[in-house]
Amino acid sequence: MTPARRSKRAPERRRPRVLVVDDAEGIRSYLANLLELRGFEVDTAEDGSRALALLQGGAAPDLILLDLMMPNMDGLETLRRIRDLDDELPVIVLSVVGRASTIVEAMELGAADYLNKPFEEEELELTIRKVLEERALVDERDRLLAGLDDPSASAVWQSPPMRRIQEVLAQIAETDVTVLIQGESGAGKEIVARAIHTSSSRREQPFIKVNCAALPENLLESELFGYEQGAFTGARGRKPGKFELAHTGAIFLDEIGEMSPSLQAKLLQVLQDGEFTRLGGNREVKVDVRVVCATNRPLEQMVENGTFREDLFFRLNVVNLQIPPLRERPEEIPIFADSFLRRYSARYRKPLPRLSAALRSALGRHPFPGNVRELENMMKRIVVLESEDAVLTELRAPDRARVAGPSRLELLLDEMEETAGEVPLREVGRRAAVEAERNAIERVLHQTGWNRKQAARLLGVSYKTLLQKIRDCELEPE
Repeated sequence: MTPARRSKRAPERRRPRVLVVDDAEGIRSYLANLLELRGFEVDTAEDGSRALALLQGGAAPDLILLDLMMPNMDGLETLRRIRDLDDELPVIVLSVVGRASTIVEAMELGAADYLNKPFEEEELELTIRKVLEERALVDERDRLLAGLDDPSASAVWQSPPMRRIQEVLAQIAETDVTVLIQGESGAGKEIVARAIHTSSSRREQPFIKVNCAALPENLLESELFGYEQGAFTGARGRKPGKFELAHTGAIFLDEIGEMSPSLQAKLLQVLQDGEFTRLGGNREVKVDVRVVCATNRPLEQMVENGTFREDLFFRLNVVNLQIPPLRERPEEIPIFADSFLRRYSARYRKPLPRLSAALRSALGRHPFPGNVRELENMMKRIVVLESEDAVLTELRAPDRARVAGPSRLELLLDEMEETAGEVPLREVGRRAAVEAERNAIERVLHQTGWNRKQAARLLGVSYKTLLQKIRDCELEPE
């Protein structure tokens, strides 16, 4: 059957392809129908031998769903042979047994995640999409670090301060010391964390990332340390945590400053003794894991305020890397810009833009409060809109605002000077603080193109808090 031709002017976005490997025909049909309804393309294989034959014959799935309990060649052996063919293809294992030792062995063989049978349909889809997103992120980060097809991959190491950090990485490459990475949001802390791992003797072992700010305390604890069956409602079986999955490798704890005091104590135990207990369990689990942490919060000040444990800070702060903001690394701006333009031109199938001299000059003068992430969003907008006008206008806006007249804060200070003695000092401070906050919010919203979720991250507040402050300050997009 001849495939239908696609229009060159309106190319369809390729749907992710999943290979389902299960010896039960009913389960294969059920999963194939379910995933096709959810927007995936699906191939099936009745056993490990058939799956390997499909891969060797040129099948190129984006992800494999692999049952562990199969006759002849079981799931673990199939996974071993898949890894011989492709050591990066994401595999989610499905297990009705739920034995922790089997699951941990599958993870050590390179499984991206696992699900216990029976599972909810929504749980399956969320797990698949999460693994695919993580794979895409790793691919982009690896290209940025290794320079496989992009000369700007070495951009992060082009400035003198970053080259000094690179020298430190070379010194600690063959050690297991804990590393604390500090710097502004979007400055490249995760890139440095991955560089620490890829330059170490553990490079072939797992690198597990956990965002401590993304989950509430109870979920973060189970994510880090796992849980036993019955530990809480819905805990249908034992689940190993990220520390177990990172055994012999490294774990990257992003936004460590958001961790609660009770979890800080448990993390300190892991750092001191290399062991912990799963949620709802009483048996000690021993692990050999290198810990790398990152934060944009001032941990030293948090220690003084009593919101971060002093003993944990000293344990984490063996090697401290301060990542300078992008505005202090101007050499990297044009290289990053060209890299992002190529990346998003290919992704969205748009013409590769050529930045004007005026825009490049404006980028060089811009302070980039959102760092590399802000620059990336600007270049993405230029590619999608096929015009640099909006970004250039945005970059020039602060200059126009300065010549247009005094700011609201300057007017307030003039008023305070004229009415000195009539307004209490406390009221002066309150009004000045409100105006300073308003200016900060307005500037970040302007820099992010009124992307309020991104602005909330840059300002260090919740999305709900930012929406309330926008209403209070009566801010509106231009």
